[in-house]
Amino acid sequence: MTQFEQLRRAMAQAGVDALWVSDPANVRALSGFTSGKDGKVLVTPQGATLYTDARYTVQAQEESPLPAVIARPPDTYRDAAAALSGLRVGFEADHLTVSGLDDLREHWADATLVPVRGLIQKIRAIKTPEEIEAIRAAQALADQVYNEVRPMIQAGVRELDVALEIEMRLRRAGAENAFDVIVASGPRGAMPHGVASARVIEDGDLVTVDMGARLGGYNSDMTRTVAVGQPSEELARIYRAVLEAEEAAVAAVGPGVRAADLDALARDILTRHGLGEAFAHSLGHGVGLDVHEAPGLRGTSEDVLERGMIVTIEPGAYLPGLGGVRIEDLVLVTDAGHEVLSCAEKEQI
Repeated sequence: MTQFEQLRRAMAQAGVDALWVSDPANVRALSGFTSGKDGKVLVTPQGATLYTDARYTVQAQEESPLPAVIARPPDTYRDAAAALSGLRVGFEADHLTVSGLDDLREHWADATLVPVRGLIQKIRAIKTPEEIEAIRAAQALADQVYNEVRPMIQAGVRELDVALEIEMRLRRAGAENAFDVIVASGPRGAMPHGVASARVIEDGDLVTVDMGARLGGYNSDMTRTVAVGQPSEELARIYRAVLEAEEAAVAAVGPGVRAADLDALARDILTRHGLGEAFAHSLGHGVGLDVHEAPGLRGTSEDVLERGMIVTIEPGAYLPGLGGVRIEDLVLVTDAGHEVLSCAEKEQI
């Protein structure tokens, strides 16, 4: 079944005849147009059309198999109005702005606008072989850069300098950061999203490095926590507990496994170590054109893993005033179980 066949089936289940796609990653996924933030896609019973402006005339022709309409709003909306008369038109409620919805209401008064959520994201959760290779390449580059930078993580070095070195090496290789690099040392390790600061790494610190490469539009995501010198026994204990939870959850990944069960598996291990309340986020998420996408690996998730999904497994423990640990692998779900795509060494502390 093609991507558009899957989408039209999902649209029918959602009770819409047409779909206005505004999320940049979804625009790219449907059209191949790499400047998705400056494009929209309209899916109707007759076909699909890419809308962008004159800056991208040549790019749209080169990148997308969809017919393109080169126009700016309000001409964009006027062009589509006749084809949508009398139809139920879905719009991406988790992306379209209030002002954008007002524009649609003004120009598509003869259509019924219906909010929908996650239709394309669910389709995108299962990667094509080409997407898998793109993400594999992004992760291989991230592993390479991490291994090159690991020796500079030592006492006397600023967190910012580690992050800048990572970013510089990614850019030299033709990639960019998938997100702001997290380098959180010592007590700052208690912040799950502790982006690099001017703090100087000290002897005895644990240092969490969370990084990803965006290469050819596709992302990778990995985290390693490393020791500088000899950490305290309590920090070492926390590290070993997180590593145990991470390795157990990775080993359990496979088709047919409930995402919520994976979260519970890791959370139960950390709870047995007295760290359940210190695990302050979900176990993981899908990775692709967005660094955070379906499926969601959290306790309330109804998602079930399928072959072709790529997910993170990233338990953590964060203790204010002391520090924290997170270890994250990027994992492909396969027919036989799984393949770990992130190969950078996980240290034994």
